[in-house]
Amino acid sequence: MRSLPLVFFPPVLNCDLHCHSICSDGLLPAESVARRAAANGVDLLALTDHDSLDGLAAARAVAEEAGMAFVNGVEVSIEWGGLQIHILGLNFDAADARLNGGLAAIRSGRIERAQRMAADLERVGLYGTFDGAMALAANPSLISRSHFARHLIESGVCKDMRSVFEAYLIPGRPGYVEHRWATLADSLDWIHGAGGVAAVAHPGRYRLSRADMRRFLGEFKDRGGAAIEVMSGSHTPEHIEVYSRLAREFGFLASRGSDFHGPNESYIDLGRLPSLPDGLEPVWQAF
Repeated sequence: MRSLPLVFFPPVLNCDLHCHSICSDGLLPAESVARRAAANGVDLLALTDHDSLDGLAAARAVAEEAGMAFVNGVEVSIEWGGLQIHILGLNFDAADARLNGGLAAIRSGRIERAQRMAADLERVGLYGTFDGAMALAANPSLISRSHFARHLIESGVCKDMRSVFEAYLIPGRPGYVEHRWATLADSLDWIHGAGGVAAVAHPGRYRLSRADMRRFLGEFKDRGGAAIEVMSGSHTPEHIEVYSRLAREFGFLASRGSDFHGPNESYIDLGRLPSLPDGLEPVWQAF
């Protein structure tokens, strides 16, 4: 594992280690995300675009200008047990060749997948969704379900993101197409090889039984995974209680992130999450 230079942060009160820009499926440029985070009182920010490092330099420049601490981040798409799961990489070397190569491999099939999604939506009478989604994707190589969902909302098919995903784009619904993502081993090898810390993103969102979640977390830990996102914009109070308990049981560091994608679309704004529950060791202490 590559060792990064130690970074010493002032006492951190408000960390947001999960958010997105137009470099993946967010609505704002990376600079605007960082500027909004600073305005909201964030002390430490990680930009974690899906499978892309493109926005890191711009976000870091704004953070430094605003006096806000910043670490590199990414949200890696993997497949485990037939489900798509996301692994956060934090505080890594963004120039690492293996990490960049692995992320490029994940991105390479997204356009072809989007074409198949559009063809599936045509079967239920929804035409023009590929062009509509591509028009909303600032980075076409990272076109995603979110871009299709936004197009369906703008077209009046659905009223909001929740209703789109209830009707389309998830397993068993029109428009859902499987894609070959990275493996858990791949993602952890890339993150650790670049000197970073790996965390499970929003575990409460995965349709895993309790037994399967424990099995996944056990494999994640055995492969060197260090942290779990306890505080997430999409987590309910019950999720927070469950994953606080599992963090203690497995000895994981605890992460905190809004999963902000844009104004009026996200569960919660940048830096607006409650603090981590007492008794958990924050992941930023490992940076």
